[in-house]
Amino acid sequence: MSEPTFTVEYDDLSYTIAKGLLQIGAVELRPHQPFTWSSGWRSPIYCDNRLILGYPLLRSQVVSGFESIIDYELPAVELIAGAATGGIPHAAMLADRLGLPCAYVRAEAKAHGRGKQIEGYARPGMKAVVIEDTLSTGRSAYQAAQALRDAGVDVMAILTILSYDFDVATKRAEDTGIPAYRLVPYEVLIQVALERGDIQESDVALLMRWRKSPDTYGL
Repeated sequence: MSEPTFTVEYDDLSYTIAKGLLQIGAVELRPHQPFTWSSGWRSPIYCDNRLILGYPLLRSQVVSGFESIIDYELPAVELIAGAATGGIPHAAMLADRLGLPCAYVRAEAKAHGRGKQIEGYARPGMKAVVIEDTLSTGRSAYQAAQALRDAGVDVMAILTILSYDFDVATKRAEDTGIPAYRLVPYEVLIQVALERGDIQESDVALLMRWRKSPDTYGL
């Protein structure tokens, strides 16, 4: 079973958003001086999609992309849920655009107050999508989806701005039956970066090798 994705023409929205992410510095590529993630993995890419919030045009394009996915693929959606914390603002803007209820899901339940993990309007039986800003291994997004399922919510899909298209994320989609849709596929990001001169032709094979074996990159 392959990962279901929403595809757009290369020169359309995925290209535009990929170019925007690189232009504002939300994505930085360093194939020969890799970053170190909190997991200990070494990575040639660093992504901070929170920077999108400071750019109204790009922000609006992201919301429009998510709106298109829902219109064409998931028209029955009744709830937009953001995965904390990166997915929350995009979920709120999308819910406002669509006139739908919104919620967000913490990584874990609060240890005080009402001890809630899900905040906002989420009711059993509602059909929801989970919004994430970047999908790497998919751990946080699918944990949020599971929390919603445990609360009786019908999670239809994960929607993300950028995906690294790791095999482990695809396996999570297969194991849970929850497809992941991305606005910017990893290969499109790399092609746009090459066209812009952010990387060299000789870097492409290295960057694609990282996508296949992220846990051994740079070792």
